Amino acid sequence: MEGLNVLVVDDDHEIVDVIEIYLKNEGLNILKAYDGIEAIEMLQQNTIHLILMDIMMPKLDGIQTTLKIREKNQIPIILVSAKGEDTDKIIGLNLGADDYIVKPFNPLELVARVRSQLRRYVSFSSDFGQKDDVVECDGLVVNNTTKEVAVDGKKVRLTPIEYKILYLLMQNQGRVFSIDEIYERVWNEPSFNAENTVAVHIRRIREKIEIDPKKPKYLKVVWGLGYKIEKA
Repeated sequence: MEGLNVLVVDDDHEIVDVIEIYLKNEGLNILKAYDGIEAIEMLQQNTIHLILMDIMMPKLDGIQTTLKIREKNQIPIILVSAKGEDTDKIIGLNLGADDYIVKPFNPLELVARVRSQLRRYVSFSSDFGQKDDVVECDGLVVNNTTKEVAVDGKKVRLTPIEYKILYLLMQNQGRVFSIDEIYERVWNEPSFNAENTVAVHIRRIREKIEIDPKKPKYLKVVWGLGYKIEKA
C-alpha cells in the first residue's frame, strides 16, 4: 500500500492534520482539501487512489461532491460524518460511497478501513496478464482480467465493491448467498448489521445491469435466504 495517494477532505484543518499523521505512518501520501470544490480540483490534477471525505463542508458538501465524482470516477470514497444514524449511512452508500465512518472515530479503525478499501481497489485495478477470466449469463458478461462488465454488449461502470459482489455471484450462478456470506467474502471482515450495507450495493448493481430493476432478470432475491444470479 505504500506510495498510494489518499485525498483527505474536511473543513476542519486539525482533523485533516491528525488523519495525515496516522495515514503517513502507513506509508501513504496525503493530499489535502478543505471543501468539495477543492477536492474535485485536486482529483483532476493528481492521481488519487482513495478519498476520505467529511459530509458537512462549505461550498460543496460531501454528498454533492460524491455525486460529482461518481459521474466520471470509481475510486473508493469513505465518508466521514458526526451523524451515526443508519439513514445517513444508507444515503451515503446510495450516492456511491464505498464505506462510512462516524466521528469521533478510532484512528486504528480509520486506518484499517482505508487499507481495506485500498487493497480492494488495487486488486480491482490490477491486470496480471493472465488469460481472460470471463463469466457469462444470458447477455451479462464479466471479464475478471480487464474488470469490465457488459450487458448485451454495452459496458457498465461499477465501483470496486459492486464489481466484487457481482463477480462473486456470477462465479456461482444459481447458488444463493446470504447477506452475511456476501459481506464477509467481499469486505473480508466479520459481518455485523450488514443487511443495509449489502442491500444498498445490490440495489445499485441492479440499477446498472437490469432493464427493469424492479423485475430483475439477473440478480434475484431469495426471500429470507439471500441473493443469487439466476442461472441461464
